[in-house]
Amino acid sequence: MTSDSPRSTNAPVGVFDSGVGGLSVLREIRKALPHDDLLYVADSGAAPYGDRPGEFIAARAEAITRFFISQGVKAMVVACNTATAMAIRSLRSQFDIAIVAIEPAVKPAAALTRSGIIGILATSQTLASKPFLRLAEKHGGGAKIHTQACPELVACVERGELDSANTCVWVEHYVMPLLTQGADTLVLGCTHYPFLAPVIRDIAGPSVTIVDPAAAVAKELHRRLTTGKLLSRNNAGGTERFWTSGSRKPVQAVITQLWGQPVKVHALPAPYSTR
Repeated sequence: MTSDSPRSTNAPVGVFDSGVGGLSVLREIRKALPHDDLLYVADSGAAPYGDRPGEFIAARAEAITRFFISQGVKAMVVACNTATAMAIRSLRSQFDIAIVAIEPAVKPAAALTRSGIIGILATSQTLASKPFLRLAEKHGGGAKIHTQACPELVACVERGELDSANTCVWVEHYVMPLLTQGADTLVLGCTHYPFLAPVIRDIAGPSVTIVDPAAAVAKELHRRLTTGKLLSRNNAGGTERFWTSGSRKPVQAVITQLWGQPVKVHALPAPYSTR
């Protein structure tokens, strides 16, 4: 898909995730791009992606990208590790905007580990994907990599339960096996998990390093926009707009909680929604 006219420096940047987890990436993007307008789609009507078929995830990623194109974005961020694994090649072959994608931070973790053992917390789809297996083989740096699928953690964050007793039980259930196997570095391989980082740190202890790739994604987006001469020239602060394919009111409540200020969430238009 090509554009009929050059993109404006003041065009927005689109960011999407299966739900609210990508807000952990959005907050890093806001720090890196203080003057750019940001659009965020929480595909909550299709969440969680973790156990969905790859074809379904790819179709949702394409639909949301088309929505962003309709909004005139100059770049897009796939703020979902599962969507990256299932759809990034297809998206880049179809659309000519800059697309930055998140993936588990295996390489940084391999450089940080002291024990030589890394733990990866992610969804089952991410961990079973060929892109992740290639990533682990290429950038593992000789470290031993243990993986842990965490299906319940996305649901905890989607409900806004960041430190409830139930959430703490699930975090301990997923983290302890990795620690038992000697992991001294934990990779947050799902964008929902940074919101649980305080609980993860409490359980893992101060000697365990936790790696979140969100800041690196924001840095890469800044680099791509700079190279393309697309950084916003506005002097004023950028704005954020939010959409969801799920039930608007509960999603709005959780985004307000996670974003730290009141927001208005719109219903994703029917051609791009799951309904």
